Amino acid sequence: MSTLEKTIDHSTLRRLMSAGAHVGAQIVGQAGSWGVVINYGRASQTLAAARGEPRTFRKFETLARYLKDMSITECTVHLAEFEPGSKAIQPGTEKRRAVASDRLKAAHAAAAHDQWVKESIAASLADPAPNMAHDAVMRKARALIDKKRKQHAG
Repeated sequence: MSTLEKTIDHSTLRRLMSAGAHVGAQIVGQAGSWGVVINYGRASQTLAAARGEPRTFRKFETLARYLKDMSITECTVHLAEFEPGSKAIQPGTEKRRAVASDRLKAAHAAAAHDQWVKESIAASLADPAPNMAHDAVMRKARALIDKKRKQHAG
């Protein structure tokens, strides 16, 4: 959407409407979505989302309902850049999706590791072999390491 540098957020637009300002709208089509430029007096500003980027609507019906709820009943529609059927690309969406995907992958990996630890502990507790003291295990490990070092050295 060819957007204007200045933006207007929902609460500011609502205050303008409550104050009785004469407000018009231009609906601008783009790849798979619709944007809005709000006109009042001599000013024109792009409707912004909460994070500050231009707000877009995937469905024209949703946009029409939004404008009607704001008591904006007349607008112009610009279709030059609209591409039916193509997906809208929201600014920053790819990064947010990648971050969310990484979080989900990490959560699944952590859950799988947790399950593996639980199963390993359960198997160890169920093993009928006699337990061995830590010092005895360490002596055996050191002896094995020393043996392997001598083999590799000679």
